[in-house]
Amino acid sequence: MASRSLLAMKLSEIEPALALSPLDGRYQSQISPLTEYLSEAALNRERMRVEVEWMILLANGFDGNGNQPIIEGVNRFSDAEQAYLRDIPETFGKDGIVELKGIEDVTHHDVKAVEYYIDRRLDAAASQLGPDTELARLKPLVHFACTSEDINNLSYARCIKDAVQHIWLPATQELVDYLKAKAEEFKALPMLSLTHGQPATPTTLGKELAVFAYRLGRQIKHVKAQEYLGKINGATGTFGAHVAALPDVDWLQVSQEFVINRMHLTWNPLTTQIESHDWQAELYGSISHLNRIAHNLATDSWMYISRGVFAQTPVKGATGSSTMPHKVNPIRFENAEANLELSCSFFDTLAATLTETRWQRDLTDSTTQRNIGSAFGYALLALNNLLGGLRSIHPNFAAIAQELQNNWEVLGEPIQTAMRAAALNGRSGMDNPYERVKELMRGHTIDHAAVESFISTINFDEETSQRLRQLSPESYVGIAERLVNFD
Repeated sequence: MASRSLLAMKLSEIEPALALSPLDGRYQSQISPLTEYLSEAALNRERMRVEVEWMILLANGFDGNGNQPIIEGVNRFSDAEQAYLRDIPETFGKDGIVELKGIEDVTHHDVKAVEYYIDRRLDAAASQLGPDTELARLKPLVHFACTSEDINNLSYARCIKDAVQHIWLPATQELVDYLKAKAEEFKALPMLSLTHGQPATPTTLGKELAVFAYRLGRQIKHVKAQEYLGKINGATGTFGAHVAALPDVDWLQVSQEFVINRMHLTWNPLTTQIESHDWQAELYGSISHLNRIAHNLATDSWMYISRGVFAQTPVKGATGSSTMPHKVNPIRFENAEANLELSCSFFDTLAATLTETRWQRDLTDSTTQRNIGSAFGYALLALNNLLGGLRSIHPNFAAIAQELQNNWEVLGEPIQTAMRAAALNGRSGMDNPYERVKELMRGHTIDHAAVESFISTINFDEETSQRLRQLSPESYVGIAERLVNFD
């Protein structure tokens, strides 16, 4: 291979920087909604929101303390001051991102950089609020009695909760709704089943789609019921600095008020320096489980296409193969498979790593949590591909019907079961039902005539004989149509 030219342009020097991850490059347009909640900028914006709301609570109190300042020497913030503070995160944009990065380049600490970013806004408050504001004097109130993890755990929980509720759940529900609609549409369309890859008792296409809708729906219910925990209790979870500075304050009550009513999370009263992340492991377990069900749907759909049960609608102008012009490949399902596997690998690692920490804290959770966006990104990408794949296929009615007609041997099951029922009712001539049907049908090509001939040799009563004679692979679907309606 020719050596690289020393004069070749260095891609690493191109500005703005090129994406290394496909999520931020090739697939960015598909997963960009997650940027609002799970990007580094979104996390820093949420950190600012937490810091600001903590300041407002400390200055203005709450119903439980008569809405009086919690810290002596701090006057209640005016409405204008509260609005000014809350505007800090809401106006955090491109310029703010650059400024914050510059601060962090000095501090080498992301949360401390956020604190200093807010300090700068407090210094500038008088230019907007007038000379009477005391915000510049109250910089010690920023991050008061907090450890970084007080801010981080609340910020992550709020970011993840919003991403789940606003992005992941709607995307997943859209997939389930589509499956339900198609299950209803094809609930009466008979289809040959395959167990162990071999012809088996027929089902309906709608019922098989309903199975996946039901399975996915159960996991969605688990995710909707998920708690998102948060804590604000200091460097090792003891409120040590809080009590040392202000021993007369009921810090447990203040902490509960902040986490539950201001952050809208479930209060965790017992932690080390970090919130224990057990709720994250629970959530990621549920999402990974759903991913694996979706993976099963993708592989089943792929195999139905290969078998001819589903036909694909070609995308105009698209290329299936660079050398075989006829190809229409099921790439949406293949992409969904791969991205679901990647998502599961991230979520499984997150769940395993985040539930452990050395003694009161180590930093493994910090670097691990920076990959939460990737876990959700691959999941969202997979859901988009899977739904797009499903929308591009339709039943191949002729192939489905031909499969059924080619496999009359599947009626061996109802015949031998009817023989068992007759034997139990005392009817003669019903000995060894399974073995007799097996001898006729296993490994043989059976047609309608052979089935009718066999039934005529059995001592059934007339009603049972007629019922069995009327069966065909198309009609032998039990109550599959009714099952579609279960939710």
